[in-house]
Amino acid sequence: MAEVNQARFLGRYIVMDPDICHGEPTFRGTRIMVKHVLEQVIEGISWDAIIQEWRGSIDKDAIAEAVQLASKAFLEHAIEYVAPEYVLQRVPA
Repeated sequence: MAEVNQARFLGRYIVMDPDICHGEPTFRGTRIMVKHVLEQVIEGISWDAIIQEWRGSIDKDAIAEAVQLASKAFLEHAIEYVAPEYVLQRVPA
């Protein structure tokens, strides 16, 4: 297991390095934080426009990896995000 003070690769394009952006996940070789790109995806900005905004420092494969990892994290931790007011109650038959 990697030490806390070492860079950790989360995938081919995403790294967590304590010396870069306080250890927040970034795209490898950049200081572009994954959370900023995911926010752009959520806002509905096209991937081509995101790539252009970041001046080609990331590509579609990198964005896809970020989305895939976010999806995996959500699926593994979804129960933590269930708001009690939205839990459906079964109606007796």
